[in-house]
Amino acid sequence: MRWFFLGILGSFLAGGAFAADLSDYSAKRLLGPCIEGDNDSRDGAVLELECEQFIRGFTEAFLILTEGGGSDVCLPPPGNRADEIRWALMRWGAAHHRQLHVNAGEALLETFRTEFACEP
Repeated sequence: MRWFFLGILGSFLAGGAFAADLSDYSAKRLLGPCIEGDNDSRDGAVLELECEQFIRGFTEAFLILTEGGGSDVCLPPPGNRADEIRWALMRWGAAHHRQLHVNAGEALLETFRTEFACEP
């Protein structure tokens, strides 16, 4: 199962046929439940879960494919990682409002590079 997931993620990141199906999942669509999860007292937990599940899956695949994050990205420790990445992604979205059309994966990679850059 792990190799199946990695194959799909590899296709997605490489721009294969499967990536075309996911290309419409934009940063704006991902940020919707992330932001509403913080704002909605009734359904906030469900929306936050939707956002964080995507982030968790993408982050785990990123860590596997880069063998721990690579030399330029230092993600937070696992305990509160999804929340910290979600907050960082929301900051990225607020600062890059004109780029919300980009793929959600691209937005997360940019967030990793800018918000979680390793210190020299």
